[in-house]
Formats: sequence, structure tokens, C-alpha cells
Amino acid sequence: MSGIEPGEYMNRRIRTRLIVIMLVTIVSLYLFAGFPPAQSKMEDSIRLGLDLKGGILLVLQVATDEAVRAETDQAAENIRSVFQKQDIPVRQMSRKGIDTFVIAGVDSTHQSQLQNASNAEAMDWDMRPGDESNTYAFSLKPSRSAAIREQAVIQAMNTIRNRVDQLGVIDPVIQRYGRVGSYQILVQLPGVDDTTRVKDLIQSTALLELKLVEAGPFVSEAVATANYGAVLPADLEVLPGNERAAKSQTYYVVRRAASITGRDFKTAYASRDESGHAAVSFNLTAGGAGRFARLTEENVGKRLAIVLDGKVQSAPAIFTRISDSGIIQGGPAGFAAQEAQDLALVLRSGALPASIQYLKEEVIGPSLGADSIHAGVTATAVALVSVAVFMVSYYRLSGTNAVIAMILNIVVLLGAIAYFGITLTLPGIAGITLTIGVGIDSNVLIFERIREELRAGKNAVSAVATGFSRVFITLIDTHLAALISAAFLFLFGTGPIKGFAVTLVIGLVSNMFTAVFVSRTLFEWALARQKTAARISI
Repeated sequence: MSGIEPGEYMNRRIRTRLIVIMLVTIVSLYLFAGFPPAQSKMEDSIRLGLDLKGGILLVLQVATDEAVRAETDQAAENIRSVFQKQDIPVRQMSRKGIDTFVIAGVDSTHQSQLQNASNAEAMDWDMRPGDESNTYAFSLKPSRSAAIREQAVIQAMNTIRNRVDQLGVIDPVIQRYGRVGSYQILVQLPGVDDTTRVKDLIQSTALLELKLVEAGPFVSEAVATANYGAVLPADLEVLPGNERAAKSQTYYVVRRAASITGRDFKTAYASRDESGHAAVSFNLTAGGAGRFARLTEENVGKRLAIVLDGKVQSAPAIFTRISDSGIIQGGPAGFAAQEAQDLALVLRSGALPASIQYLKEEVIGPSLGADSIHAGVTATAVALVSVAVFMVSYYRLSGTNAVIAMILNIVVLLGAIAYFGITLTLPGIAGITLTIGVGIDSNVLIFERIREELRAGKNAVSAVATGFSRVFITLIDTHLAALISAAFLFLFGTGPIKGFAVTLVIGLVSNMFTAVFVSRTLFEWALARQKTAARISI
């Protein structure tokens, strides 16, 4: 520092710190309110949660048993297909429960082929001799069963998120809910008021399958079954038709295994059929198109059932080879326009791996959210004013220093919330109020230490420097402990609790800046302006 007087250096240091404080203040205000400040900007900059904006809260239960059952049926079908290719006779193949299937009538001479088929197609299954001779039972391994259930929940969450995103909902919350193994999902949709449509879109399984028709239509399920001597072969099933497609209920006998599923769809969109009625057109992926082409080429003259959620929507005849596209009709009258759009939406977003049930439903009106905002802001304002009056009354001009630091802390906190796109909830407002208390507590610790140094006979400049330096470690300890608590709240809490934790973390970090950096700079600036022996009002 040669050539620079100590006082000049101190003034430069203070000016630099003041410039930093001004820049942080301006940036925070711009992020929160814009420039010039506008009410619309402030309303749009902070994302409001469900409890403040209003909307829908749903708790869903995923029927994971269905996913396990589907895996069992698929494994049995794979084994049956292998046996057919190798001309191995099987008397019967049936499912027992949701995670076991039984093969009956396998001759002992074919046991090695059965073992090979099990190793190739049923690696996740434990094979054991059945209760009767020449009978074998395949049971799904518990680890695989648990993995299927977990995957079903994850896939359901992704599918629901895709559907909600296509609805244009801003800041939805879709996450796991409840204890481990409950397989529940929490859905929060702020600003949504059409509850019925949203629930229908979310709950729609939209399981689309293309299956070859073996016989039908029949007037009843009993008649369809009687056509096969009252016992259907294991590879066939009876499905009802769409009621709108005929004047009375019809039933079809179709292949149990689907040739094409919704996973093979590349896109789906609302369109019109040849009669001008609303319909849904689709295009297939490369893999799906190849299988669809082989299917239609090998089965010209047969009918292909378009099955949606277990109902045959239509069963057109195959006249020629079809490669990569098709159309889903809603019967003679077609779909309703909105129905076709919603069906296309759920097909684009993918099928749910299992059905869901609604365990809880709450609708929060916007007026209730406005009341919550008013109550939260009022509580924060009352806390701010009360603390400001106390600090100024008890610490005099130094209390004004604390009030300025406290206000700047809130400004920085709101700017950070706006910048990071954090959703503000009612617990988040509580976090802001708590931040005010933490900030004032920090200033009280510093001020009391400064008072002790003054009573010990130190001058004002030395007392301020010593007070801040000796309290700094204490502030680090208390803030670090609070940050650890907030981290646990964020990791193990649900939506509103996480909002509180995030707000608290940002408030603690900004408080270290305002309570130490800003407050000390204000003290040093006030002392440097005094011409005579520096004194401090505290």
C-alpha cells in the first residue's frame, strides 16, 4: 500500500463494498420486480404453489398387481410360443394368482426342452414340479416382482407428467407419496379448475392393442365361449365391443397376445374418418411398422381388432399389407371432437402400466389462495415492523443498521426465488418470516459483542472490528446447523415442506451476506464520515 494513506485506503475499501451492496440490491430488485417496477412483473416473477394459487390436489394409488399379472401372462405366452415352434404338445397353460403360471401335460421326454425354454424366456422365474404329474409351475422371483412394481410407479409418474405437460399446466408437482411400498403418487396442479377432465385424462389407462380376431361378433360372452366347447384355448380371450359401434353389446374372440401395443406408436393425432366423423390417426415406430407389415401381409382376409382399454373399438378386415399407419374409429357416430383430442393426447403420452385409483382429492379455490397470500404477507409485514421498532428503540441508530440489513435480506431472498424459479408456498412465506428472525438474531449477537468491547474501553472503530470478527465463527456454526436441518427437511419432506426448506436455505445464505458484509460496511461508512473521534450509537 505504498503511496496510499491508511485513511484513503479505508475509504476506497468502503466505497468498493458499498458498490457491491448497491449492485446486489439492484440485481435482486430487477429479478423480482423488473425495471421500472410493475405489478404484473412482480406477480409473474414469483411462482405460486397450490396453496396460494388454488388448483387440484390428488393422491393416486397405482394397481401394481396388474403390472405383475401382465408380466405373468407375457412370460406364459413366450413359453407357449417356444413350444409351438418346437412342436411340443401341451395340454393346458393357465395362470394361478398374479405371479404364477402352470403348464400341464408336458411329457417327460420334453423336460429338457422345457428347461431350455425356461432358461431362455423365463430367467426371472423359479420353475418347480406342480401338484400333478407332468405339471410344472413357474413363480416370479420376489426381487423381480418388486422391481416390476417400482417400475410401474415410475412409468405411471412419467406418463402422468407427459399428459399434464400437454395440458399446459404450469409448475405441476408429481412425486412419490406415502410410505415405502404403498405405490402412491401425489399430483398437484396449480391454477386448474376443470377437475373432471383432468381426472379422466390422468386415470385413462389408454392401453391400445391390435389383436387378430378369431371369431365374432357374438351377442354374449357365453355364446362366444360356447363356440369353443365352453372352454377357450389358453391363447385366446373374449373382449367386449364398443357399445357405440353396434345397437347392442357385442363380444369378440381375439388372440390373447397383442401384435402391436401403444409402445409401438410414434405419434397420434385427432383426424376424420371416411365418413367425416372425428377419429384418431396414428403412425408407428420403425420396429412396430415392420411387425405390423408382416402381420397384415400374413393375415389378409382376417380381421384385426383395435382394442382400447380392454374394449374392441373396431374390427376392420385386412385387405392388403399395411406398413406404418392406421386410424381408430369410434363407431358409426365417431368420437366426440373433445374425446378424439383427449384420446390422441393420452396415446401420445403413453399408456399407464396399470390402472390407478383416486384415494384423495382436494380442490383449492383461487379465493382461498388469495386469502392465504394476504394472511402470509400481513404476518410477515407485522413481524418486520415489530422487529424494526424494537431494534431502533433498543439499539438506537445501530438498530437502523439492522433494519436496513433485514430489508436487504428479504430483497435478496425474493430475487433469488424469482431467479431460480422456486415455487413459493405458504410454508415458504413462513420461511421468509423465520429468516427475518434469524437475521435479527445475528445482529443482536454482533451488537451485544460490540457493546462489551466498548465497555472494555476500546474505541468505536476497534470495537466494531472486534465485535464482527469474534461473532463470525458463532454465526457460521448456527447457520451451518440450520442448513443441515433444512437439508433433511428437503430430502425427506413433501412439496410444501421442501418449499419451506429451500426458502430457509436461501434466507440463511443471504443473511450471512447482509448481517456480516452489509451491516459491517454500514458501520464503517458511518464511522469514516465522522470528523472528530468516532463514536457509535448503540
